[in-house]
This record gives sequence, structure tokens and C-alpha cells, in this order.
Amino acid sequence: MKTHPFFHLEPLPALLSTRRATGGAAAAAAAGDRAARSAMDAPVITLLFLVAVAAAAAEMPRLEHPHKGDGSLSLLAIGDWGRRGAYNQSMVAAQMGIVGEKMDIDFVISTGDNFYKNGLTGVDDKAFEESFSDIYTAKSLHKPWYTVLGNHDYRGDALAQLSPVLRKVDSRWICIKSFVVSAEIADFFFVDTTPFVLKYWTDPKNSKYDWREVSPRETYMANVLKDLEDALEQSKAPWKIVVGHHAIRSVSQHGDTKELLEHLLPILKAHGVDLYLNGHDHCLEHISSRDSKIQYLTSGAGSKAWRGVQTANADKVEFFYDGQGFMSLRLTAAEASLAFYDVAGEVLHTWTVAKPAIGY
Repeated sequence: MKTHPFFHLEPLPALLSTRRATGGAAAAAAAGDRAARSAMDAPVITLLFLVAVAAAAAEMPRLEHPHKGDGSLSLLAIGDWGRRGAYNQSMVAAQMGIVGEKMDIDFVISTGDNFYKNGLTGVDDKAFEESFSDIYTAKSLHKPWYTVLGNHDYRGDALAQLSPVLRKVDSRWICIKSFVVSAEIADFFFVDTTPFVLKYWTDPKNSKYDWREVSPRETYMANVLKDLEDALEQSKAPWKIVVGHHAIRSVSQHGDTKELLEHLLPILKAHGVDLYLNGHDHCLEHISSRDSKIQYLTSGAGSKAWRGVQTANADKVEFFYDGQGFMSLRLTAAEASLAFYDVAGEVLHTWTVAKPAIGY
């Protein structure tokens, strides 16, 4: 196994040009002096990045994000948002800024479908700034944004969102297809779920998906699942949280994702995952598993919502809201507390669970 040395945040764009992401020198040059906008207002957080290449499937890239001095970790989660401020995206962003300041958040998770309707056209697409940099302007949101791709992102230039060029435009942006964020008290496993959904391959209708570095599907899925299982086995963190774009359990328009029920859920159950966080359905949801400790959390209400659909589910629906909003999560080694907020910043649902002492 060939292992690259650790790097700090500043050289991270250079590493993202490895097998797990792309971006050439020509594209980097095209960014020009737009790099001046990349400075974050928050103190620079040291991130360690490790890429390990094995013979069959590479390990998931790992980012180290330290928790606060008091041992806590706070974050916001938002999905399905990129509409240049329309459909209340700007209003949701404003409330995120307020809650983010109150909680002193450490980072933001984006659950995918970052740019509508068909992702980005390339690294110079102004939609990146118009739907991200120019919308999430609050100082409290100038923290790392750990991001996965959604199905709409795959309808454009999917590799553009992975390119280090975008970090020169806005240094908050960290998008990798599948990766791990290790925050000491919690490990977050980001999984690229779009290639799992068979209909995107066999019946794309009028859409064209960017399957570069993905095809063939079966090999890609097998590698992602093996990488995830290995990473979960290695994790010693009290909390294990998996993030993907598509829901495993949902009572909204898209419902359960059968491919994830078949291939992903057994791995989550076998390795004691606590939370599964997703977007895709444009709503806010909390569903409790009836046969495991997993909590299914949907935060896909960053802009267009109000689908008017709610169907029955095999598991227990703790909360469902069809409108716009976002989610917060606060963790300590002993406790997890989450909340869902609407477009006005009103708290709609809260939930807290204690973690049994495990000698952390």
C-alpha cells in the first residue's frame, strides 16, 4: 500500500487532483484573480488529508476536524439548495447564519443537489458563486462545507464540483465523491449514492448523467461499499454518522431508495451507525428504525419544497415537514441533540439521545 503524507488545509486543492477528484492546470489558470475571494473569515482550521491507494479499492480520503475545547461539536445540515436565492433559499440561508452564530458551529454539511437544475457546466460556471458564495454570506457560515453530489449535480459537469479550482473561488467548498471527516468524538462517512440508483442508468429520460470516473456501475458500487465497510471497521469514535444524498427511509415524494435498502443499510446496521443523514426529498424528516438504533434524518429543504406528498413507512416517523428549512446537530462524547428549523428560524422538532459510556 502506498500512502501519501499528511497535508494541511492550504495544499488540499493539490491533493484533490488525485484519483478521487480532478482538475487540471489549464482549469486552474482560468480561475485567475478570482482566488482573492477564497479567504475565510473564521480562523483557519487545520485539516489533515490522507489518500491511501490499495491494489483493488482505495481507502476513503480522510479529513481530520478537531472538536471544540469543551469537547463538543456543532454543525448545520442543508440539502437541495442551489437556486440563486430563489424558492426561499436566501431566507433559509439567513436563518442558518443566525442559528450558526448561536451554536458557534464547526462546519456545514451539504447533502447534495447543490446546483439546479443540471449541476455546473464547468469550473467557471457563475452558478457556483450565485447559488453558494453570494447566498451563504453570514460570518458564522464561513466554515468548511463538507459536500456530497446529488443526482442533479451528476446531470452537469460532476467533476467540476470536485475540482480544486472551486476552492480558489471559495475556500469553504470541500466536495469529494466519498470520504470521511473524523472529528474525534464523531466520524462522518460521506457516500456517493447517485450511482447506486439503477434508473439513472437505464431510464434517464431527458437527462444525461456524467458517469466519468464511475462507470462501470457494479465495480464502482462494490468499491464504495468496501471502502465504507473498511472505514467503519476502523472507526473508534463514539458517534458514527453516514451522509448520502438519497434517503434510505423517507415518507415524502421519492420514498425509500430500494438500492440503498439492499446494499447500504446492512452495512450500517452491522457496524452500529447512529445516524443516516440525506437530502433528495425536499422536506425535513426524522424516522426511527424499528430494528436498529439508526435514526434516518432528511434535510433536503434548502429551497424548493412543498411537494404535498406523505406516504406510509415501515419504520417510525418521528417528524415530517413538507416546507423549507434546515437541521442542526450538537454532539458530545455522551450526547447527541438535533433540531429542525423552518424558513423563519422557528424550531419545529428536537430530539436528544445519550450515548452509553464506552470508555472514550
